[in-house]
Amino acid sequence: MLELEHGFRVVDVHAHLVPDASAVAVRGREVGPDRLERECRQAGIVQAVVSPGQADDGGYLRSNNAVARLSVDRPFLAFARLDGPRDARDRPAARLRNLTATRRDHHASPSDVEQYAYDDRFHGFSLDPATDGLPDEETMEALADADLPVFVHAGQSFSPGTAVATVVRYGMPVVLRSFGGHPLDRELMHEAIDLLDDHDRLYLDTSGVRFREVLERGLLEHPDRVLFGSAAPAVHPNVAVMELLTLDVSADALRRAFDKNPSRVIAGLAPGAG
Repeated sequence: MLELEHGFRVVDVHAHLVPDASAVAVRGREVGPDRLERECRQAGIVQAVVSPGQADDGGYLRSNNAVARLSVDRPFLAFARLDGPRDARDRPAARLRNLTATRRDHHASPSDVEQYAYDDRFHGFSLDPATDGLPDEETMEALADADLPVFVHAGQSFSPGTAVATVVRYGMPVVLRSFGGHPLDRELMHEAIDLLDDHDRLYLDTSGVRFREVLERGLLEHPDRVLFGSAAPAVHPNVAVMELLTLDVSADALRRAFDKNPSRVIAGLAPGAG
């Protein structure tokens, strides 16, 4: 694809890397770091937040370290993906099981969080509770103490309301991926926008939203709380950038989503950082 020329400084808060060099395709698209860097450059993206895809063998220590290593000398910021023993579903049976849930060796621990937080290779954390489980109370408290941004995969399997009750309440900056409505749940996306009124450190990323009126509502009502995310490599960054460029919003609103808001939430994305 041809390189986009849009005149904005663009940073991407949502991309994935698969560290295994032999795993070169997800849904038919390559996911190696060189390909991802090239596609970001084509879209005019100067930096991207990257975290591991889903682990097959339990635990993310190896994947996190590999993503951090692959980010060196590339325009990537590594985020550590964390798992946990608690069932993230908001159901009576899940709540009952969580009373006796025990952290296993491969689950993220408070010491893991502390290690990542003080390792300058990592700039924040990523949670996908519906896939990986939710960290236990001690680990969540360690995340609160670290006070680094936490990206949360939210949607039909882990609603924005559940995210508020289990993650946002700890007080660190939290970004709900896909406006909290994965996959393509318009009602949940609007619910997430409503939650911004009551939670000052809650943000939304634009990855996979696809609904113009939802994106425009978020950008118009909360211009300081929306961050651009592409969900690359599942979505080509060119496509994700164009989805925002075609919205009926001001250039200032786009500039905030593409650059100012992400740079404020994630210090490493600011111009001249690092």
